[in-house]
Amino acid sequence: MPGRGPAPQSEHTRDRNNEQITKLVSDGKTRGRALPRGILTDKNGEKILWHPMTVKWWNHWRKSPQAVRMMTEPDWDYLLDTARIHHEFWTSGRWELAAELRLRAAKFGATPEDRSRLRVEISTGLPSSPANSGQPAGRNNVSNLDAQRRQRVIGQTS
Repeated sequence: MPGRGPAPQSEHTRDRNNEQITKLVSDGKTRGRALPRGILTDKNGEKILWHPMTVKWWNHWRKSPQAVRMMTEPDWDYLLDTARIHHEFWTSGRWELAAELRLRAAKFGATPEDRSRLRVEISTGLPSSPANSGQPAGRNNVSNLDAQRRQRVIGQTS
């Protein structure tokens, strides 16, 4: 008698098919080191300061939930190399650096799409955020809209 194939396995044979998501929560701590001074020079060899947008960008990474995962010095060294590209991007307006900058930042989970690919979820710790409510984003809005529509229909027919 033909069947429907073997019973499904409790675990997938390929790791990519297992839904293992890492949840990261910011603890408010600043991790890593400050941007080093005196390593950047202009065309004349004069020491210059980091671009203000790069300083801001670096400090955002240091306080981000992703920083909890950056535990080794090579992680921070790689991000420092990326900061140099970021500085050059903002200082000289070399737009061709944008692709490399995006690829490097993606490795740390810079965008929601990057975090999805890395199977990382950021939790803000706020009870009202959709990520923590257990419901899909926007569900509360839909039910509120339905209730508002019902009220309008009932109000118009009465």
